[in-house]
Amino acid sequence: MRTTHPHDALLQRVRALCLAMPEATEKLSHGSPTFFVRKTFLTWVDDHHGDGNIGFWCAAPPGVQAELIAADPDRFFYPPYVGHRGWLGVRLVLSGGGGPDWQEIAELVEDAYRAVAPPRLVARLDEHT
Repeated sequence: MRTTHPHDALLQRVRALCLAMPEATEKLSHGSPTFFVRKTFLTWVDDHHGDGNIGFWCAAPPGVQAELIAADPDRFFYPPYVGHRGWLGVRLVLSGGGGPDWQEIAELVEDAYRAVAPPRLVARLDEHT
C-alpha cells in the first residue's frame, strides 16, 4: 500500500503545470521530481538536506530572482547549486501559514519553461496563450 506524503497535493499541482508545457517531461534527478524541456526548467524540493523548504527551484528570466527575493523573502529564496545561474527558489509552505498563489505559481512555471525551451516550443506555447 502506498503511503501519502503531506506535500503530495502540492507536488501534483506543480507537476500538472509543468507537464502542460509543450514537450515537457519528468524524470527523477538526485531523488527529486525534475521537469525538462531538453534542459531542466524546474526541480521539486521537499526539505532538501533539512533546509525546511517545500516547493521548487526554477529557471528565471534575468533580474527576476533578485527582484522577487527582495519583494518577498519569506516566499522566495536563493537556491543552492543553481542560484548563481539566476534560478529562483519558491516556497509553497510558509512558516507563518498561507497557501500558494496558484496564478503566480503558474506564471513562474511558464517563465521557467520559456527561459530554457527552444524557440519553436516557445512559439507553440504562444499559440495557446
